[in-house]
Amino acid sequence: MTARAEVLRRIRTALVSPSDLEDSPAAAYRRHGDVTGPALLDLLASRLTDYRALVRRASAATLADQVSAALAQRGARTVVVPPGLGVTLPAFAAVAVDDGLSAAELDAFDAVITGAAMAIAETGTIVLDGAPGQGRRAISLVPDYHLCIVTAGQVVHLVPEAVERLGGSASRPLTWISGPSATSDIELERVEGVHGPRTLEVILVTE
Repeated sequence: MTARAEVLRRIRTALVSPSDLEDSPAAAYRRHGDVTGPALLDLLASRLTDYRALVRRASAATLADQVSAALAQRGARTVVVPPGLGVTLPAFAAVAVDDGLSAAELDAFDAVITGAAMAIAETGTIVLDGAPGQGRRAISLVPDYHLCIVTAGQVVHLVPEAVERLGGSASRPLTWISGPSATSDIELERVEGVHGPRTLEVILVTE
């Protein structure tokens, strides 16, 4: 059997109907996680930290204070946000709502703040789908510092759960973020900020 035939065979096996799953190797494929509640947020925070992202915790009541503290600690004075973010921002920050800013204009901002569509605890991945509060892909890729707000209800355990939930966003450009932008392509030396933000900070908001 050729490598191509083997790959296609595995794909067909993975796409069997639910009624055939008992007799299929795909039956062992986990589609629903078993981690919930605070343990789920702890797992996500742990994975994000492994990727060298920064993590803060907040409640709905303390979110504005945590956003202010994060920007102040970063020294971020100019901030770009997507339309519909709906978060109270500190008075010391000069805030611009993205209306199609150029890459050069975006690069001049100290920070970008967005919401998220989904977060996957097992892989430490944040997913943006371009909905209100998340904006265009460019605004999360050009500024050097990305502050992302994720609520507890947006966190799932496994990738298949996220894919299922994101079904309604399939026609949108999805951005999957696992830690700050980094590469080790040259002499296995890790360099951050090559393909996107050098620093990713996530605020996990309990509900």
